[in-house]
Amino acid sequence: MTISISKKGNIMKKIIAINAGPRAGWNTDQLIKATAKGAQKAGCEIEYIDLFKIEKYTGCISCFGCKQKISFGKCVCHDGLYSVLEKIRSADGLIIGSPNYLGNLTASFRALYERLVFQSLTYNKENPCCNNHKIPVVLIMTSNCDEEMYDSIGYTALLKQYKGTLETFVGPTQILCCGNTLQVNDYSKYDWTMFNPDVKKKHHDNTFKDYLDKAYEIGKNL
Repeated sequence: MTISISKKGNIMKKIIAINAGPRAGWNTDQLIKATAKGAQKAGCEIEYIDLFKIEKYTGCISCFGCKQKISFGKCVCHDGLYSVLEKIRSADGLIIGSPNYLGNLTASFRALYERLVFQSLTYNKENPCCNNHKIPVVLIMTSNCDEEMYDSIGYTALLKQYKGTLETFVGPTQILCCGNTLQVNDYSKYDWTMFNPDVKKKHHDNTFKDYLDKAYEIGKNL
């Protein structure tokens, strides 16, 4: 095992930063990297993983291998997510971000979420979670929808559920949301009459830097 040492002689904390969105360089990706940059500034080592660029994988296949004594608490499905889960298992913190698609986080996020959580679920009343290595989590969600609508359309409840589950099975979780995002640079290419491109661009220009700064500070305190 390789142990990273900082210039000050301290053992560096390892943070896994995961993009569960498909668009490199866009809103979710930028916020994840800003959070990771903050953690790096605080002395952490960062490993960035793009779920859309790893080998083929699925969500939980309900094989119950993680419930058997020989592999208790550990996902045994050897596909593209296996190494990701192993890296999280030995990490000191987790940053994961996803855009909201059709009222939920991406299928890629869900696949990792199912596998990450279910391996620690014991179905035991006395000890429902077998994960003894709890780590802090930052969950980032971006959406085209304005944050003012989150309560009425169920996004607030959705994030509360994710937060509760992650805190039970992975570790203390902080949520960062960024709504009313800019979807494309040139809206004229599309017949999207629901949006005012100028208003979208102005909102992005006036607010997104603040979200990046907030993400950076969250990372520093992770």
